Amino acid sequence: MSTPVNVAVVYYSSTGTIATIAKALAEDAEKAGADVRLRRAAELAPQAAIDSNPAWAANVRATADIAEVVPDDIVWADAVIFGSPTRYGNVAAQLKQFIDTLGGLWQAGALADKVYSGFTASATAHGGQESTLLALYNTIHHFGGILVAPGYTDPSKFVDGNPYGTSHVAGQGDIPVGEQTLTAARVQAERVVKFTRAIKAGLAAEG
Repeated sequence: MSTPVNVAVVYYSSTGTIATIAKALAEDAEKAGADVRLRRAAELAPQAAIDSNPAWAANVRATADIAEVVPDDIVWADAVIFGSPTRYGNVAAQLKQFIDTLGGLWQAGALADKVYSGFTASATAHGGQESTLLALYNTIHHFGGILVAPGYTDPSKFVDGNPYGTSHVAGQGDIPVGEQTLTAARVQAERVVKFTRAIKAGLAAEG
């Protein structure tokens, strides 16, 4: 019997690109045999800002049934896949605020020895995807987490070209998530589940 694996996919999305990738990662992790929680970070923007962008307002309505992430979701998880659009080359404030609430768990050592990975999206090909994921991964080092990035471990990664994590160039929201991004999500999800299972089994064997 294979070792059970709990995966939390935790994301922030404004206009829906990251939400689409998050759902794909969650589905792929389930197909790989994991128990999955799909969770979204709470929205911080005022309603007026949301209403000013039809795509943003539509995504808020479309994802209203997805539970907001709470610290217990991270405690439950053996692996956490964080997702955020790039904001000036950094993690969106909504996701960062949730991460900043985890200080108590960090002090208790409850964030260590879990697997972590990340995904992102930007308007342009050089709009901060790599720096956003690297900024996120700096946090993982402080957690004592185990970083599992996709690397160039599958032929498809030489097509999408991002070893740091699944990423998508969304333009002004007019470039939908396609097969290249969905393939990257599958590769990443499968790799996260594979190594989380191996690490968890190894730690259990050590007793």
